[in-house]
Amino acid sequence: MSEFDQDLPPQVVAALERGQKIEAIKLLRELKGIGLKEAKEAVDDYMPGRQPGDVSVVQPGGHGGIFWLLGLLVLGAVVAWLFGAF
Repeated sequence: MSEFDQDLPPQVVAALERGQKIEAIKLLRELKGIGLKEAKEAVDDYMPGRQPGDVSVVQPGGHGGIFWLLGLLVLGAVVAWLFGAF
């Protein structure tokens, strides 16, 4: 394990989350002043088992709000039907 794997700068983590491994290595070398081998090991150790471009199932700004809205509309229609509005 690399000593840098626990404290990667946010820019490096962001590059990794975008699937830009080479960019992450370049950034880490530039920001930490370390060699290529150390930077590559730190990047490799940071996200074991993940492939570049992996994304989370739940993403901020996703379509979750649309489903909530549709659910509320359906609930409103059911309530209106029960009280004879239709």
